[in-house]
Amino acid sequence: MTLETSIEFLKGIGPERAKFIKNVLGFTTVEDFLTFYPLRYIDKSKIHKIGDLSEEPEVEIQFKGKITDIQEVGYGKSQKRMTAKFRDETGTLELVWFRYSKWMKDQLPLNQEIFIFGKINHFNGNFSMPHPEIEIDEKKALSGTLLPIYPGSEKLAKRGLNNKFFQTVLTEITKNLHSLIQENLPENLRTQLNLIGRMHAFYHIHFPKDLNHFEHANRRLKFEEAYFFQLGYGLKKQHHKASAVGNPFPKIGSQFKNFYDHVLPFELTNAQKKVLKEIRTDMKKPVQMNRLLQGDVGSGKTMVALLSMLIALDNGFQSCIMAPTEILAQQHFAGISELLAETDVKVKLLTGSTKTSERKIIHEALLNGELSILVGTHAVLEDIVQFKQLGLAIIDEQHRFGVAQRARLWAKNKIPPHILVMTATPIPRTLAMSFYSDLDVSVIDEMPVGRKPIITAHRREKDRLTVFRFAKDEIEKGRQVYFVYPLIEESETLDYKNLLENYDHILDFFEGKNVTMLHGRMKPAEKEAAMNYFASGKCEIMVATTVIEVGVNVPNASVMIIESAERFGLSQLHQLRGRVGRGGEQSYCILMTSDKLSKESRTRIKTMTETNDGFKISEVDMQLRGPGDILGTQQSGVVDFKKLDLLSDGKIIKAAKTAVEILLKNDPNLQNPENLDLRNYYTKQYKSKNKWGRIS
Repeated sequence: MTLETSIEFLKGIGPERAKFIKNVLGFTTVEDFLTFYPLRYIDKSKIHKIGDLSEEPEVEIQFKGKITDIQEVGYGKSQKRMTAKFRDETGTLELVWFRYSKWMKDQLPLNQEIFIFGKINHFNGNFSMPHPEIEIDEKKALSGTLLPIYPGSEKLAKRGLNNKFFQTVLTEITKNLHSLIQENLPENLRTQLNLIGRMHAFYHIHFPKDLNHFEHANRRLKFEEAYFFQLGYGLKKQHHKASAVGNPFPKIGSQFKNFYDHVLPFELTNAQKKVLKEIRTDMKKPVQMNRLLQGDVGSGKTMVALLSMLIALDNGFQSCIMAPTEILAQQHFAGISELLAETDVKVKLLTGSTKTSERKIIHEALLNGELSILVGTHAVLEDIVQFKQLGLAIIDEQHRFGVAQRARLWAKNKIPPHILVMTATPIPRTLAMSFYSDLDVSVIDEMPVGRKPIITAHRREKDRLTVFRFAKDEIEKGRQVYFVYPLIEESETLDYKNLLENYDHILDFFEGKNVTMLHGRMKPAEKEAAMNYFASGKCEIMVATTVIEVGVNVPNASVMIIESAERFGLSQLHQLRGRVGRGGEQSYCILMTSDKLSKESRTRIKTMTETNDGFKISEVDMQLRGPGDILGTQQSGVVDFKKLDLLSDGKIIKAAKTAVEILLKNDPNLQNPENLDLRNYYTKQYKSKNKWGRIS
């Protein structure tokens, strides 16, 4: 038997069952069965008392006592069930069999001491156990090991593939572990981290002697998953640093100094200074920078990006910042142009809406080097867009761009430009540690001085008049207000109808005020006109869909009312809230919901009202949605861990990351004798499948 042996050759399976198992579970080899881990375990060493049962008893439970009073009871159309009383010294329990035979009835051990084991039902104050397991032998009943319970289904059970079947198959496989399992972690690492051997881990994950043995096995298998995952990313990062040549930017010149000393409108936060220093250190080297910049909404990422572009300019290079939507690109362009208005630095905007005549001017200015900074959307990726010397490429909300699209931007220069990817979507720490290990990560975890925390409140339909009056009062103070409506693809037509109807209601209530509307069906020019109208301050109210989620910066807007807030995801609610609170005035976000909320919706709304911290919000978001959705659909497949939990196993992930960093520092190509088993296992299991890293 080997790990690759087909399951049809396992005792009790055969070709027909193997085919069925493959169709239902996808198992084809012994290894598939070995990594089919139990959901939970039952401790059969304990005996419970009937008198101690609560209304919510344990899932499965064992008693010692005697069966008395067997009866056959008719129910339904000519159907019978068998019942019996089971007594211990503390009380009585009813046993029930819905399927039974005369032989079974005759075999029941009456009035003798036995052990029963099974699930407890509670109804009308009475406890019952359907189809109990019965054991006469005390040694068998009180077995010392924990009993594994495997994932099952009705479909499997109908074909006899129940928990006992999986226990039997795994018992057979674990008898051969000495020949099946080879160690893949160096002995010194196992000793240092107190990790048990791989063979023992597989045995005790299926048949642990006790809780202590299970915990050691569980920790070892989780660490192994984290370790090889980190090793793949570590090798990829190492390869990038060794082979990705970049243009060094050794100097800080007049453009940066002039802007920093005379133009910068506010003092940078310590977090911005720290991040800028990390970027500056990267760009000094003749190696392509590959850095992720995380920062909450309004934390000042754009300013860091602009200062980085000025460093590139001082070293004779052009920069480009690419955003996923026209609105966001226009916002970046407006902000950067305003900041650079007193300098001679040229900035242009290139989007799908840019006129042909303007495009020609931009293309020529890029080629001859007159244009220093280009802000754009996907339009920047077109082959006709060529730079004289592109030195820095910044990608905002990078998860919205595919890998191939990003690669096209890098190819715009003979020597690839330095790469800075930015996101305002906070990523949980364990996710960042795992899935961005090939990037250097910078975090702006401090908000600009003078920003007041946004007050978030939850209101229901009965409070609508009060909410509208509050918004009117804020407008009277000279502030502006957003009303945001959901737009879900499945109900798009109904949502648009709802948006238009509510637009009319708002016009009625806020009579005499200027109201504009912004949604995805509008033409780019109409969107821009609506945004400019609101940003100018002449319009007090904007009624919009989530197109304003990113890229709208109106410091005077102090109130956001999110309608049907229960229909929005937590990350989206946080992004939307970030559109207010951008000036010095106290700002408010009001979450309007229906009266009936699901448990998940209540959690989202409660989280929003309790914290403004994007990183805390991202942790809750990952609990609710899972890591795949947080990363985006393109990467959701890579979180297929069988043991590791990205939410709760942060310590294990960190330990694995540290261990891999030490390993690659001391033995970059895994050539040392003590690392050969590790190298061979990685090459066989991961390298060909994931193309994560290269070993020379």
